[in-house]
Amino acid sequence: MKTKDKVIYWLDKYPKLRDDDNRLCANIWSEELNNLEITAKDFLRLYASNKLTSAPSIKRARAKLQEECPEYRGKKYNLRKGILQDKWRKDLGYEKNY
Repeated sequence: MKTKDKVIYWLDKYPKLRDDDNRLCANIWSEELNNLEITAKDFLRLYASNKLTSAPSIKRARAKLQEECPEYRGKKYNLRKGILQDKWRKDLGYEKNY
């Protein structure tokens, strides 16, 4: 399964993950490690050898998905891209002066 598909699955299942990359990664890794009893050292070895989806890949897939599909946006996205973005544009003098 592609990273994007994994992210879609978890964001649909638990909307709270839309604002929490660490929990999103933990859920994806938990599924990838399903039924394996491993130590932290084993986990790190698997992660270092690219046997698990990387955290940056999960974060990029989530960000791209939220950019393209509004239904996957969380509260933090809307705050950052809505009210705050408008304020920053105004403060930087980017608003249109008609």
